[in-house]
Amino acid sequence: MEILDRKYRILQAIIDDYILTALPVGSRTISRKYEQKLSSATIRNEMSDLEDLGYLDSPHTSAGRIPSNKAYRLYVDQMLQPIPLSLEDVAYIRSCFDQRSRQIEQISTRLARALSGVTHYTAAVMTRMPREEQIFSHMQLVPVADRRVILILVTESGAVTQMPVELDAAIDPDVLYTVSKFLSQRLAGCAMSRLHQALLEIAEGEPEEMSKLLKTLAAQDDDNMDTGSLVVGGRSNLLSFPEYSDVEKARNLLSVLETKDKLVSLLNTHGEMEITVRIGPETGMEELKDCSVVTASYRMRDGRVNTIGLIGPTRMQYGRVLSVLNQVGRSIYELFDSQDDEQK
Repeated sequence: MEILDRKYRILQAIIDDYILTALPVGSRTISRKYEQKLSSATIRNEMSDLEDLGYLDSPHTSAGRIPSNKAYRLYVDQMLQPIPLSLEDVAYIRSCFDQRSRQIEQISTRLARALSGVTHYTAAVMTRMPREEQIFSHMQLVPVADRRVILILVTESGAVTQMPVELDAAIDPDVLYTVSKFLSQRLAGCAMSRLHQALLEIAEGEPEEMSKLLKTLAAQDDDNMDTGSLVVGGRSNLLSFPEYSDVEKARNLLSVLETKDKLVSLLNTHGEMEITVRIGPETGMEELKDCSVVTASYRMRDGRVNTIGLIGPTRMQYGRVLSVLNQVGRSIYELFDSQDDEQK
């Protein structure tokens, strides 16, 4: 048991040191900084055993060792301890949920910016509302080309969805404005899940040109009408880490961070109301094989689900990230409490 405990302590020391320095860890470093009672020879033997067990890797250019993905998984599952946040960091996170910030986009933008600033990783905030719980508020048709418009849908909770729509013929901007106003009035209070059918019903009683336009709007892919938002903060933060000094690796990483579909896919793989950590290949994306993704979901009182993802190198400061996400959860519930007090 003592030998196993010793291996465990040495492995944790190697991981802790590598997270801080990004440098391969040698036996002398462990002996000097963490395990002064053990000789370098004893530590080297233990490190060799840990490498054989798959917990350490040995870079060709160094005599030191670095943690493997298997080691990080053990670290997260059994060794991890939250790292307390400073009062300034706590205040910064809580400010994102100020009562004056009511709109989804405003809160999400502030939160993504705060989390990327506090952690120095990339932060993504995705907000979704179940379609059966979303209520239509108003819409706008914005012309961008002769036969191309942007359909903007806004729900009562403030969620905004934008999608391009190709028309059969060009329509005068004044007409598009009139149609937008007309539909906003007719569809006010309509459940988003019924929007498709409601447009078709209105189209039945309209002149041919208007009917054709309404049917075109109704034909848009329901998936594209998903009432949610995605905000990303600190995309370039990861480029400051030595792991991404290689130009090709950095380019591949940025391609993921710039692609909405891939980020949504990352954030969708989570367990609701709990923190999930995926390390390297567990992300399911080759471009993120040297990254870890930590996600947490929080359900709001109005049914919205906020999913927060922090993306960093596999040697990310997991304890600090855990504390950050826990503070987000506390701030959300503090917001609930303050809303309840207002209502009383």
